[in-house]
Amino acid sequence: MSKRDELIAKYAADLKDKCGVNPDMDLLTKVTIGCGPSIYNADAATVSGSDASELATVKNNFLIKKLGLKDGANLDEGIKAVMDKYGQSNRNKYRAVVYYLLVKHFGKESAY
Repeated sequence: MSKRDELIAKYAADLKDKCGVNPDMDLLTKVTIGCGPSIYNADAATVSGSDASELATVKNNFLIKKLGLKDGANLDEGIKAVMDKYGQSNRNKYRAVVYYLLVKHFGKESAY
């Protein structure tokens, strides 16, 4: 099994165990591939739910640029909803899982 496949399996387990979501493996794979090499870097592979600048980066680079959403309060509310679903106390919020949940939250599966 490749390193990426191992990570996708770990992300799927996180979605099931921590978020109570049964993941669409095809979409999860596409989202993970879309994250590029950041999934292999320990710091870049996770998202800090309490770091405002990091959440702004998620909003600008992923929601607005990648998914083509318009900036607004609904984006911040979506990010907050995803962070709450993942669990604020959970220290390791994997970027691919957060992005997957955001894609599902905003119904933008068509971006992949």
